[in-house]
Amino acid sequence: MNTIAIIAASGIGKRMQLNNGVSKQFLEIGGFPVVFHTLKAFQMASSVGAIYVATQMENKGILEEMASSSGFTKLKSIVEGGKERQDSIYNCINAIEQERRLTGTLAEIILVHDGARPFIRPEEIDEISRLAMLHGACVPANRPKDTIKYIGENPEFFGETLDRSKLLQVQTPQGFRSGLLIQAHQQAELEKWYATDDSALVERFFPHQPVKIFETGYHNIKITTPEDIPVAEAIFRQISTRS
Repeated sequence: MNTIAIIAASGIGKRMQLNNGVSKQFLEIGGFPVVFHTLKAFQMASSVGAIYVATQMENKGILEEMASSSGFTKLKSIVEGGKERQDSIYNCINAIEQERRLTGTLAEIILVHDGARPFIRPEEIDEISRLAMLHGACVPANRPKDTIKYIGENPEFFGETLDRSKLLQVQTPQGFRSGLLIQAHQQAELEKWYATDDSALVERFFPHQPVKIFETGYHNIKITTPEDIPVAEAIFRQISTRS
């Protein structure tokens, strides 16, 4: 399958409380940067033909050296990240569109992934690509472990308890047929409408497009706060032992 992966790796990690200018994607898990694990998974995924990474330009040399020394041959382009995550994805889409105009070809599927999710598995990437091709859109998710409550009109008090059986925690990579995702981002750019993930853009501008659920386990965590680091180390040790 012909799939392009976009990896958003521009976050500076405010919730990680990093004051040294290091992006959270370059914190080490198991002796390697977070983004190394992410790139390795997409390199190993058989459905992925090219990888675009959105990051701060001061990281470009580090990523190029990482790709060269680690054999990440699918890294196609390193694109400057934007102010918001959505801006970074849009910058990558512009780079993909520029490549399409030069070559006259476009991948069937585009996947969008958070660079700070290092433990996505190659076989999961391939299955999300397949389901996105079959249904038009596919998003991985898992079931919340905690009870979720809605905040009432007074933000100091709970309103109601939501039915946990009807809720899912959304993850990445989110997969879409290429034209669908490109049009959704272009329309969002025109309207200056922002969402927290790419599937929300598709839901808004293509309300009749079904989004297939791909239910995953709890290994595909996002490195967001300092507490996530020891959890990630434990997952890495478990994966290393299993392999």
